[in-house]
Amino acid sequence: MSRYSDTNLIFKIMKSTFLFMLMAIGTSAQQTYFPERHAIWQQISVQDAGMDPEKLDDVIAFAKANEYSGSRDLRIAILDGFKSEPFHEILGPTKKRGGPAGMILKNGKLVASWGDTKRVDMTFSVTKSFLSTVAGLAVDDGLIKNVNNTVADYVWDGTFAGRHNSQITWRQLLQQNSAWQGTLYGGKDWADRPPRDGDVDDWQYAAPATPGTVMEYNDVRVNVLAYSLLQVLREPLPLVLRNRIMDKIGASRSWRWYGYDDAWETIDGLQMKSVTGGGHSGAGLFINTEDMARFGLLFSNNGKWKNEQLISKEWIKMATTSSTPEPNYGFMWWLNADGKRQWDGVDKEVFYAAGFGGNFIVVDRKNDLVVVTRWLEPSKIGAFMKLLNATL
Repeated sequence: MSRYSDTNLIFKIMKSTFLFMLMAIGTSAQQTYFPERHAIWQQISVQDAGMDPEKLDDVIAFAKANEYSGSRDLRIAILDGFKSEPFHEILGPTKKRGGPAGMILKNGKLVASWGDTKRVDMTFSVTKSFLSTVAGLAVDDGLIKNVNNTVADYVWDGTFAGRHNSQITWRQLLQQNSAWQGTLYGGKDWADRPPRDGDVDDWQYAAPATPGTVMEYNDVRVNVLAYSLLQVLREPLPLVLRNRIMDKIGASRSWRWYGYDDAWETIDGLQMKSVTGGGHSGAGLFINTEDMARFGLLFSNNGKWKNEQLISKEWIKMATTSSTPEPNYGFMWWLNADGKRQWDGVDKEVFYAAGFGGNFIVVDRKNDLVVVTRWLEPSKIGAFMKLLNATL
């Protein structure tokens, strides 16, 4: 080999080494930050986050200017929001809410926040994504062998008796396409979000859909999932969530997960409350914005917090995969996939938790963003995310 060839080879090696070092430095700079409990959240400048400061100001102004139009007395807002439902009533705790609040994280670091991020408020159906996560822990632990198993194989007390209910699988409960029939803690499945046309008898006596074929947003059936998980886990779901997830991610101890007032069950001789998957009739998860952001960061990092895998990657993949009857819904996470609910101008891989009154946890892995926004008029979330995407 000539001296020129030797020199050329050395130059190529040095160049490759230099490029590798640059890549390593860039990767290190983008490592995810995980806030400690009670720590002041580490911040990143808008410019370092790769965002346009003026456009980001517009995003925050938009969130503040488009507050949810319902009453801040959530008891009133709930009764008004579901007044078309026969027999609807408040069955669990409620709480007056605060004003708009939110946080935007980039690689876990705080880019911007608004409102009171430490205030505890009801979060309604965002609770469903926490409930789904508890189901994931049961699957990860092998307590539920397979989501395609029928729930009747695990819960044999009559809740899943009969030709129709006995067909229902865990997957169908998680995707809200189970069409479970019955009454639980005073809630009737047929009276939850019925069609707006037709009479009560039509709703009550209509033939149920075949399990797995039609997605129906229905809190009674979600509460059946919570009840079923209580039977499998044999301990209160808030305790499971606290020990396995919330304490691990450094969440505060200010959050609460309630059930309806009379939703008590005897498990192994102990009285335990069966919690709800939302605040449709009161109850559900009461939580602050910062704890919601921590939960979103866990999912943004594929279930890993620092060096500990808290929920399996396999579960998160299943939870964020489109269901057959509803492409925009997974295991109690909404998906920005192609479908009627897709947000224009936002990456299709985005997924999010959503609750009544405009509560959202949005996970955008492509841009390493976690966004929490509270009390945003629900119809404005797509426009909000499109504005935020335009800042990048």
